[in-house]
Amino acid sequence: MEVESFEDEEVAKLLNDSFVSIKVDREERPDVDKVYMSFVQALYGGGGWPLSVFLSPDLKPLMGGTYFPPNDNYGRPGFKTLLKKVKDAWDSKRDTLVKSGTYAIEELSKALSANAGADKLSDEISRTAVSICAKQFSRSYDSEFGGFGSAPKFPRPVEIQLMLYHSKKLKESGKTSEADENQSMILFSLQGMANGGMHDHIGGGFHRYSVDECWHVPHFEKMLYDQGQLANIYLDGLIITKDVMYSYVARDILDYMRRDMIAPEGGIFSAEDADSFEFEGAKGKKEGAFYIWTSDEIDEVLGENADLFKEHYYVKKSGNCDLSSRSDPHNEFAGRNVLIERNELSAMASKFSISTEKYQEILGECRRKLFDVRLKRPKPHLDDKIIVSWNGLVISSFARASKILKAEPESTKYYFPVVNSQPEDYLEVAEKAALFIRENLYDEQSRRLQHSYRQGPSKAPAFLDDYAFLISGLLDLYENGGAVTWLKWAIELQETQDELYLDREGGAYFNTQGQDPSVLLRVKEDHDGAEPSGNSVSAINLVRLASIVAGDKAESYLNTAQRLLAVFELRLRELAVAVPLMCCAADMISVPSRKQVVLVGSKSSAELNNMLSAAHSVYDPNKTVIHIDPSSSEEMEFWEEHNSNVAEMAKNRNSEKVVALVCQHFTCSPPVFDSSALTRLLSK
Repeated sequence: MEVESFEDEEVAKLLNDSFVSIKVDREERPDVDKVYMSFVQALYGGGGWPLSVFLSPDLKPLMGGTYFPPNDNYGRPGFKTLLKKVKDAWDSKRDTLVKSGTYAIEELSKALSANAGADKLSDEISRTAVSICAKQFSRSYDSEFGGFGSAPKFPRPVEIQLMLYHSKKLKESGKTSEADENQSMILFSLQGMANGGMHDHIGGGFHRYSVDECWHVPHFEKMLYDQGQLANIYLDGLIITKDVMYSYVARDILDYMRRDMIAPEGGIFSAEDADSFEFEGAKGKKEGAFYIWTSDEIDEVLGENADLFKEHYYVKKSGNCDLSSRSDPHNEFAGRNVLIERNELSAMASKFSISTEKYQEILGECRRKLFDVRLKRPKPHLDDKIIVSWNGLVISSFARASKILKAEPESTKYYFPVVNSQPEDYLEVAEKAALFIRENLYDEQSRRLQHSYRQGPSKAPAFLDDYAFLISGLLDLYENGGAVTWLKWAIELQETQDELYLDREGGAYFNTQGQDPSVLLRVKEDHDGAEPSGNSVSAINLVRLASIVAGDKAESYLNTAQRLLAVFELRLRELAVAVPLMCCAADMISVPSRKQVVLVGSKSSAELNNMLSAAHSVYDPNKTVIHIDPSSSEEMEFWEEHNSNVAEMAKNRNSEKVVALVCQHFTCSPPVFDSSALTRLLSK
């Protein structure tokens, strides 16, 4: 629409003569987007972007829709026709339009701000939500290519989180074969995504989604929220399988972000566009131009290794977007190739009569050469906004990687675009991003966040997702060896979140502070989509915080989480697939006692680091890791105030060695003194 309509002189005249045109960046103002998207979805049963909505002068929505061609076409009215009809309706039926817009907003306001019917979720839903959701996903599983549902295929990480969580529960209840079957769906899907063209094999990271069912041809946009969540999912894959394929993909994503997406001061940028110019001086941008290759280009760059590379990545002279009728319906990529891996490494190495290791070396060197050539092309536009919520998701993945990647065998080799970083380097990235937000987007006096930063903080206040996702990231930062300062800040932010967004009467969190009269709806969001909902993440944050602190504060966190979940009981019961992460939260709160791993020892000791890695080497979402250095007065004071049980454990340490205790309700197993013993204990 940008090219077809908004750059068209005739459309511009119609707009300028009769309308006030306002362009909304939905990443900058998700609250405004939510109001009008909800209206269009309620009116027409579906929504999406680009979104065009016509408002009255007092901002009530009158009519709207998603994509409109410039002229009548595809059985749809053209945008020019629509503009004329809206103008005529406004002139002749103004009162009717305004009344219907007002009524729509009133009804949406009731529907989108539900209240809890009880103080807690029913026990039945708490116990069954995860299995109900998993069964619904299983029915839509694509056994040929992996993933759930048909094209277009989105890498919705919350689906994978739910299925892994369900597998863990099945194993714990002795249903091993069912657990393995469930887990194999996820691992096959993760493999398919990593092999597909949705994965940028040359530069690392993942594109937004696949237009076909086989993960091949993507919409080439790269979003930060995908990178953070997908890195975490592949890290989980490593913990569960011990297969370095998963750590390779996690590193590939993290190294892409480190190279291309991080500001010098530490904040992490939002996105890279799908479109770019094919060459300097080209008239218009094209989707994927930066990422696709002709067979001749590969021959020219790779020389003697071109044939090996082309066979590995299914490169053809005629172009390779032919695996599905959906891959390239308009023949835009004729003669072009989107790299995809379709054969086993070992089989291909055998075919070329070389070792697997040598084969991987050749591929890595080929990718490096193509990367260098690609750098000379016009790059896609970088959206250099730094959004707090998305940074929270990425802080989590960098922090977790710093400990989980220590489980890789010492002999592991990596090939371009992966940089063979020390895992600890990733913790530094997480800390720098958190520090950037604290110094640039947080007011220490008011204890409030701003939403985003670009050449200075934005005017938009933070939204629920900013608090919830950042708190989650800070908890991961602390649990993976970060300073207790990050845990303090998480607790502080939770207090502010409760003050600004919590519906103390009806339960759950609103998405906005409700102080801007121009934003007509205050919504309690529950949908776990490409990003999880702020309420789902908040419910899990509260459960985690309740297992860290003690006494009334812990009780208060749990009560808030219980009330939150009760608000969405109907949704959990009737449409669990819409709220997979909330299903996990519902189960977490029903687990009789969450595991606490308490590590006591000097912060500077290598053994504490090893113990932290061991604590994170076993997949268990119902586990909290606490570490305390008895020689640190700051840490001892924090735990004396928030949980004297932890402070007592530090005081009672009888040895200079690092001590690990595995506890439930702070009733603990006998202490262990080395990381392998801790791994064995956690694996039971």
